[in-house]
Amino acid sequence: MGWMIARLRDLFSFPGARVLQNIHPLVVHYPVALLTAATLMYLLAWIAGREAWAWTGLWMLGLGTLAAAVAVWTGLRAGAGVMVAPAVREQILDHHRRVMLTVFALSLALSAWAIIARPMPRRGRAGFVVLMIVMAFLIARGADYGGWMVYGYNAGGSLPQPIDFSPAQ
Repeated sequence: MGWMIARLRDLFSFPGARVLQNIHPLVVHYPVALLTAATLMYLLAWIAGREAWAWTGLWMLGLGTLAAAVAVWTGLRAGAGVMVAPAVREQILDHHRRVMLTVFALSLALSAWAIIARPMPRRGRAGFVVLMIVMAFLIARGADYGGWMVYGYNAGGSLPQPIDFSPAQ
């Protein structure tokens, strides 16, 4: 019985989370995955003419937008406390923030549009899908900035700070 309790304790312990400065890294993956998958589902629904796939896209878009709200909230709260050099903040973090706020605004607008014209707009459908693709591209761009901060400049990590900014090769 003791081994079972030890296994359960190991299962529900999150040693990596204990060293995080904030929870933003734990929540960002949900909107990235859901909003990108929603884009794919809507694109496929449009091409194949499958309304069921559009409903799946709508659910993913809605859940992704809710997850994006949490990611934005945690990111804005974390931003001031991220220990990076001022140049890194200016060259990477500020761009990351702007791009991801744009993604959130787009996801809100696209969610509202899709909810009003459930599950997918009939009028302006091509424009809707193009905006979804633009949003997915911006997600990738913003995630790239986030990854650059984390892996290139130890944002949120435990290495001595600040690590000075140097442009990508």
